[in-house]
Amino acid sequence: MISESHPSDRIAELLVHLGRAVQSEDARSELTAAQWTCLRFFARSNGSTRTPSAFASFQATTRGTASQIIKSLERPGLVSRARSERDRRSVCFDLTDKGRAMLDNDPLRVLVGLIDDLDGAERAQVLTTLSGLASALAAKRHGPAFGTCRDCSHFGMTADAAYCACMAAELAADETTKLCASYAPMPENNSKGDRDAAG
Repeated sequence: MISESHPSDRIAELLVHLGRAVQSEDARSELTAAQWTCLRFFARSNGSTRTPSAFASFQATTRGTASQIIKSLERPGLVSRARSERDRRSVCFDLTDKGRAMLDNDPLRVLVGLIDDLDGAERAQVLTTLSGLASALAAKRHGPAFGTCRDCSHFGMTADAAYCACMAAELAADETTKLCASYAPMPENNSKGDRDAAG
């Protein structure tokens, strides 16, 4: 007799299944699942996070593999490289107009549409739960967590601007809603999730 799965097992299996299903290779797609992930990552990340090493951490892969994925997007002109403004020794990547246009065909949009069909409270609860799980898993594995400024322990506000204590720099308004590799969740916010993405 096959024993029934514990609800936690079933939830974990469904999360993995959803991730794989949405990233399954579509014969009509011009990009692989890893290339789509990279394109999304650079579109959603702040300037200091759009680097090969940050993408490698986010993708849980090696720096060499991450660099190959980035090069495969650079060749057709979907991303472009530039010297980092904060550290001239390193490079960062930006989406080109062609790369931003490519995101209009992102296969993830199907899942986004299904999530949009949820009511606001349900969406907020899912976001809170998944963000908390992602941060807890990163902590258990002693790996980096990724999140946005407003839930980060480095984040602060002055009279005129947002400020990052980790970078010792003011933040542009649009950067406070982007992913950051220096993210450190506040202990009291570990289960609150990424509030910026809830809107």
